[in-house]
Amino acid sequence: MDMVFDLIIKGAKIVDGTGNPWFKRDIGIIQGKIKILGEPMVEAKEIINAEGMTVSPGFVDLHNHNDLSVLAYPNLESHLMQGITTSVTGNCGLSMAPINPRNLDLLRTYLAAFLKPDIDYGWDWQSVKDYFQKVEKHGISMNLVPLVGQGTIRLAVKGFDSNAPSPEEMLKMKTLLRQSLEEGCFGMSSGLFYPPGSYCSTEELIELASVLKQYGAIYTIHLRNESNKLIESVEEAIRIAEENDIPLQISHHKAAGRVNWGKVNGSLKLMTEARQRGVEVNCDVYPYIAGSTMINSLLPTWVLEGGTAKMLQRLQDKGERNKIEGEIAGGTMHGENWIKSIGWNNIIIGGCPANSKYEGKSLEQIFREKGSSKTPCQVFFDWLLEISGEAIMILFGMDEDDVKTVISSPLSSIITDAWATSPGGGGKPHPRAYGTFPRAIRKYVREEKLFTLEEAIRKMTSLPAMKVGLQDRGIIRDGFWADLLVFDADKISDNASFAEPHQYPKGISYIIVNGQVVAKNGKLTGVQTGRVLIH
Repeated sequence: MDMVFDLIIKGAKIVDGTGNPWFKRDIGIIQGKIKILGEPMVEAKEIINAEGMTVSPGFVDLHNHNDLSVLAYPNLESHLMQGITTSVTGNCGLSMAPINPRNLDLLRTYLAAFLKPDIDYGWDWQSVKDYFQKVEKHGISMNLVPLVGQGTIRLAVKGFDSNAPSPEEMLKMKTLLRQSLEEGCFGMSSGLFYPPGSYCSTEELIELASVLKQYGAIYTIHLRNESNKLIESVEEAIRIAEENDIPLQISHHKAAGRVNWGKVNGSLKLMTEARQRGVEVNCDVYPYIAGSTMINSLLPTWVLEGGTAKMLQRLQDKGERNKIEGEIAGGTMHGENWIKSIGWNNIIIGGCPANSKYEGKSLEQIFREKGSSKTPCQVFFDWLLEISGEAIMILFGMDEDDVKTVISSPLSSIITDAWATSPGGGGKPHPRAYGTFPRAIRKYVREEKLFTLEEAIRKMTSLPAMKVGLQDRGIIRDGFWADLLVFDADKISDNASFAEPHQYPKGISYIIVNGQVVAKNGKLTGVQTGRVLIH
C-alpha cells in the first residue's frame, strides 16, 4: 500500500457504533475519513498506540442547547471533553435564529439566563444561515447540526401573543421554516412547555409541521406536559407526526413528580404501538434524576404574554400576584406546576447572573434566609423581581427506576440537554454539561450492568446520527468521517457533581473531529476542525 495516512490508531478494541460486538483492527485516517486496515505495514504521519484501549465513534448529542453557548465558548469545552464530537442544537423550540428585528429584544431578554453576561453577541444576524456563518467564522472544535425552533419562529412573527395565528401569520411562519430548512436545518423543534410554543394548539402545530415532510426533516418535541398529563402529551406529539408522516423525536423523556413515577411504561408502550402503525418515533434521555431550565418556567404560561418585561410588570401588581399564587397553590395553572409537584426544597438555583450568592441553594433555603412573614409564593415573586427574572434552576423530580426504564429502551438515545460552559464559566450548572456520556458508561454499563458497552455506544452514536439524518457519521466504517474517541472502558467516568459541577471526566485519551485530534488527555490541542453540518 503506497498511501501515507495522516493518522493511524493501532491495537484498540473497536466498538463501531452499530451495537455489534467489539473487534480488533487498526484504523487509518486520511483526508478526514476512516479506512479500517487489514494489514499492519502502512505508513502514517502520526501513530496512536491504543493497546488496551477502546475506540468508538465520537458521541452524537441529539439534544442540547449549544447554539446558545457557542459564541461564548467556541470550543464548547464541557461537552467536547466528555467525548461529544457532534451536537444537535436548537432544541425545545428555542433557537438563536430566525430573528425579526422588530421582536429582537423579546428573544434576547427571554434567553438572557442562558447567555454569558460579559459577551457582546452583536445580534447582527437574522437567518439561520447568517447565524451559523458567524459561528463558523469564530472557529469551532465540534460539529453542529442545526434545528430551527418553532417557538423562535412564532416569536419572530407574533412575539409573545397567545392568540392563534391568522392565515397571514401562518404563511409567514411557514415561509421562515422553509427558509431555515433550505439553509441547512435538519428539522424543527417545539417546546410546548415554554411560551410562546405553549400558546399553540395541536392544529397549529400540525399545519406548520406539514412543511417538514417535503424536506425529509425531523420533528423534535419537548412535550406539553411531562407530569400529570404525560400520556396525553405523548399522544399529541404522535398525532402531529402521524398526520404529517414525519420522523418524531420525543425529547428528554421522563415522568416528573412522585405521583407520576412509573408512567413512562405507558408512554413507551404508546411509542411502540405508534411504530407498529408506521410512525417513526423515538425518544432520548439523560442519566440523572434532575432536570434544568429557566426559572420563569415555574409561572403559569400566561404570565409571560408580552415577554419578560411584561412578566416583571405583572409581578409588581398585587392583584396579578394573588391570581398567580391562587393558580399555583390551587393546582389550576396552565402549564407544568413544578412548585406543587416537587416542592420548593427540590428546586435549586444553578445560575443567577444578578447575584451569585443564590447559586447552589434551594428556593426553600433562599426564602428561609430572607426571613419574610409573607407566603412562599409572595417571597418568590419578590425574589424574581430582585433578579429581573433571570436564573437557571435544577429540578429534582424524577425516579431512578424510570430513568433506567427509558435509558434501556431500544428506542432511546442518550443526551445531555445542556448548554456548554467551561471551568471558568461560573455558576453551578447541572453536571450533565460535563458528565453525561461518561456517567452513562460508568453507571449503567460497568456498575449496574443494565446494558453492554456496545449498546451504550449505539445509543450515543449511530442511533442519534441516523435519527437526525447524518448519513456518514456515528459509525466506524470505511469512508465515514473520522469523528472518534480513544478511551479506557474500565476507567471512563464522570467527575462532575451537583455540588462541584465544573469538572471534566476521566478516562478519555483522544478526541478526534473530522480526522484531527482536538483534545488529548483532557486538554485542548488548539485545533478547531468542527463544522456546521448542512442537511
